[in-house]
Amino acid sequence: MGGPFENPELCAFLESLHCGELLSGTVAALEWFGVFVALDDGPDHPVFPGVGFITIPELSWRRVEAASEIVQVEQRVTCEFLQFDTWNAEARLSLRATQPDPFQSFADRTAVGQKLHGRVTKLVPFGAFVQVADGFEGLIHLRELAWTPVEAPENAVQVGDEVTVVVTGVNRERRKLVLSQRQAAHDY
Repeated sequence: MGGPFENPELCAFLESLHCGELLSGTVAALEWFGVFVALDDGPDHPVFPGVGFITIPELSWRRVEAASEIVQVEQRVTCEFLQFDTWNAEARLSLRATQPDPFQSFADRTAVGQKLHGRVTKLVPFGAFVQVADGFEGLIHLRELAWTPVEAPENAVQVGDEVTVVVTGVNRERRKLVLSQRQAAHDY
């Protein structure tokens, strides 16, 4: 199988799984890179604390810094099976796939042209990120920060600034919100 583990029983179990299948188990260990899950069905893993593994982004729809924000050791979880990681001989799982995506309901009540209030959370070379609701951030591109061109976002805003923005785009597939401060400032 190409990976470091030769375990026919484990491989047969992993190969029998189907994408989208729900698997239940118990959180076995929290690591900085993800969460190991001991699955109810199937064999134990010869090396890892569990056959199931959830990467940090797959724990929640919101941004997560540490696994402990979402789950604890010995917690029961039901996850969606994503794929068989042949190198590590583990089942890649998603906890967030079993929950509704809050961005979609946010998008339902957010229209292009709508004014929102938010706080600048991060500056990047091409613009600024603004948190407009709990867990929802949008990007103001550099050219949309002010009516007069600015060379860097810090020339127009600072982290922590409260700003009024206009929604210029909502991308449901990529879960992205595009904002303009320039249009909000001159929208009389």
